[in-house]
Amino acid sequence: MALPNKPATTSSEAEAAMFDLVDVYDRAYEAAAAELSLSTAQACVLGRLDEPRGMGALAEELGCDASNITQIVVRLEALGLAVRQPNPRDRRSRLVARTPQGDEVNQRFATAFTFARTAVGRLSPDEQDQLTALLRKALG
Repeated sequence: MALPNKPATTSSEAEAAMFDLVDVYDRAYEAAAAELSLSTAQACVLGRLDEPRGMGALAEELGCDASNITQIVVRLEALGLAVRQPNPRDRRSRLVARTPQGDEVNQRFATAFTFARTAVGRLSPDEQDQLTALLRKALG
């Protein structure tokens, strides 16, 4: 999931810093996934399976086409990391769940992806609170 090095236009230092943050975050996420022989999309989907989820819900949450989720889940199943199972509330639909091996790989990914912990760890507790408030405000 490669991003351009810089935005086409920058109207403020804050925008440039935000772009840099997203770029470095994305690269670190990709590197952590690659350490486990996963694509960023596979790591992302695997991380969202703390409980069984519908494919449509995953697609909506990730803002992508359901066919993309299907392809990612097929690959996760082939790796033994996820399984599709009948939805107990609606047998016509299926839920995606992590396997025990998927739980272990997801935990290894969480350990390998240190960017956010490292970046936040550079801030004092007050700065962390301020950053949290500002990010939530910026996100609306």
